[in-house]
Amino acid sequence: MAGGTPATVALDRGGVPWTAHPYEHDPGAASYGLEAAQALGVEPARVFKTLLVRLEPAGAAPGGLAVGVVPVDRQLDLKAVAAAVGAKRATMAPPDVAERTTGYVVGGISPLGQKRPLRTVVDVSALAHPTVYVSGGRRGFDVELTAADLVRLTAASTAPIAR
Repeated sequence: MAGGTPATVALDRGGVPWTAHPYEHDPGAASYGLEAAQALGVEPARVFKTLLVRLEPAGAAPGGLAVGVVPVDRQLDLKAVAAAVGAKRATMAPPDVAERTTGYVVGGISPLGQKRPLRTVVDVSALAHPTVYVSGGRRGFDVELTAADLVRLTAASTAPIAR
């Protein structure tokens, strides 16, 4: 795609095969992730959303923040993601913090190519699929890659963090 996004640049630099999946984004969509799954004709369990959390104590991760990547049809288990990164507690980061930290807008936050690399945990369910979809760095644009490549490129760990 012309120009690309930081996410596609990271994919290309990582040398992994990936596929671009643009779709028509509806600004009124109640759930960006479920919208993507429906627009792309993919089961929601294969489409993953990227969420930022604040950790306590803050020293558990750089900047006191971490990333959880979970299927769009499930919720992030805050206790599980905190445990996965060795923190006592996790709370959702406010949208402005998520945007400022990642360089992406809410609804288009990719786990790839973030402005500030953060400790990342991908839900273990991703490994059950031949490929997964994550935001390509803007609303209306997902990328497809293997879960193993996603984990490697984001230096992520995997854990059961979805409920």
